[in-house]
Amino acid sequence: MTGTFPNVSISTERLVLRPFEDSDVDALAEMMNDESVVAWTSVPHPYTEADARAWVTGTAPAERTAGRGIVFAVTEFLTQRLVGTVHLRNADWRVRSAEMGYVVAPWARGEGYASEAVLATAQWLFHDQKFERLELRTAADNTASQQVAQKIGCISEGVLRGAWIARAKDDGGAWTDVRTDLIVWSLLPEDLEGVGDQLADGDGYPSYDDWH
Repeated sequence: MTGTFPNVSISTERLVLRPFEDSDVDALAEMMNDESVVAWTSVPHPYTEADARAWVTGTAPAERTAGRGIVFAVTEFLTQRLVGTVHLRNADWRVRSAEMGYVVAPWARGEGYASEAVLATAQWLFHDQKFERLELRTAADNTASQQVAQKIGCISEGVLRGAWIARAKDDGGAWTDVRTDLIVWSLLPEDLEGVGDQLADGDGYPSYDDWH
């Protein structure tokens, strides 16, 4: 059983979640070269303009058309500036479940944008698309991403031991791979009850996605 998410945009009070456009390439490349993004995701490093263009024009739209998920560019409503991205992936159309990853640009952290974007996506997934489960996975040391999961009502289900390769800088400043545990979080439709549209300040760093 396979489906396809509609090609839509989602609006919140401060944000617009929409498909990526060619004009996002430069901002995407800049965001993905941030040290926090490099540390907690599997994106190429350095992340080139060619990487960004391949994502915008190929990989991201193919997620939706192939039925695997959907990728949103998160932009600031007033300025249209790229705030980050939200990626629903591994959609299971029979179980009605999906995984979520998210990244926030350095300049936009601390504004509650991650929580606002993730909550809006979850509400859309449950209410409009009739999905029944959303899963997030965060590295054991990625406390900012864990805070986002907690803010929107996610429940911690357990630990996947040694299930992720993060990156850290060695004494010489070079990036090295570091094996780490993943914490599994889940969100069900009933978990959103009582989660307000307005969340306290504080933002998250990336969750986990195989971007390519």
